[in-house]
Amino acid sequence: MAKAFSLQTVLELMQVRADDATRQLAQLIANERNAKSKLDMLMQYRDEYATRFRQAAQNGITQREWHNYQEFLNRLDEAIEAQHQAVAQQTKNTAAGQAHWQQQRKKLKAIDTLSERHYASENVQEQKREQKMQDEFAARPKEDKETP
Repeated sequence: MAKAFSLQTVLELMQVRADDATRQLAQLIANERNAKSKLDMLMQYRDEYATRFRQAAQNGITQREWHNYQEFLNRLDEAIEAQHQAVAQQTKNTAAGQAHWQQQRKKLKAIDTLSERHYASENVQEQKREQKMQDEFAARPKEDKETP
């Protein structure tokens, strides 16, 4: 009978950790994608608002309206800069998450390789035991059956 893999618990733990790292990486990728999407939305909105400002300026606007447009564009620029920083941070987080995921996969693969080697060795030993039993059975002298 094959002997159980002595590191089975470690293998299962490494599988759980690899699965957790995969889920975390997926969440980090989604967060990065959302941050980039928000940045794109802010930049598009700023472009649209700047176009409206130029059109309004061509048609003539008051000094107060001019100031309001400029103030809002400045706030949009600040929001865009903050979002650029958020995207940069999310990109770093994703890179760190990917490195962690790769590390967990590497550990899992190492333990899994040990497991495969263990079971291959056990299989070879089992085949040798079966062959030995067959050889012993074949080597037994056959009893002559006498008929009465």
